[in-house]
Amino acid sequence: MKKALIFQGGWEGHEPAEVADILKGILEEEDTEVKITDTLVTLEEEELNFYDLIVPNWTQGKITKEQLHLLVKAVEGGVGLAGLHGGMGDSFREAVDYQFMVGGQWVAHPGNDGVSYTVNILDRDNPLTKGIEDFQVDSEQYYMHIDPAVKVHATTKFPVAPGPHMTNGEVHMPVVWTKGWGKGKIYYCSLGHVAEIVRMPEVKELMKKGMLWATR
Repeated sequence: MKKALIFQGGWEGHEPAEVADILKGILEEEDTEVKITDTLVTLEEEELNFYDLIVPNWTQGKITKEQLHLLVKAVEGGVGLAGLHGGMGDSFREAVDYQFMVGGQWVAHPGNDGVSYTVNILDRDNPLTKGIEDFQVDSEQYYMHIDPAVKVHATTKFPVAPGPHMTNGEVHMPVVWTKGWGKGKIYYCSLGHVAEIVRMPEVKELMKKGMLWATR
């Protein structure tokens, strides 16, 4: 049986504990044993190579140099990393090594929560998106700074909400991407502002496919 670690915490507005339980349920349905922790000390106290997948679900906050080093080295050694929204794409803002590994960082959500936008699937034959059609979301629309090394699987079009960014014209912003980190595989999905969005059938399916793909 595969083993996964979810560390949850940080800004409570993203409902980290509830989202972690949803992700845990998805993995358990796929015969994965899951541990949830609410402290980053776990990254120091446990042998991370024991796990096949690590799921960050920690918006903002701070991580120590030792904790980050152990996490980065575990993924480099083959442990998968998969997550969503700010729980993975806006963690530890001062930790550039973490951002380098993840492949992107949240910088804005024009219009804030409740923006209605479309998620466009790029490759419907890819196992990560197969069977998922373009779909609408009413939530935060994440504007990300992106590593050019990532492989993009879904996008959303900006601008929707007004703002100074409109001057730059149409932008197709990655929503789902993958990349490698040593022997490890990275999966990220920018959807999932609150638990209600994570429960959307399309988001749950994307996360199931992505977490299983990233698992060693």
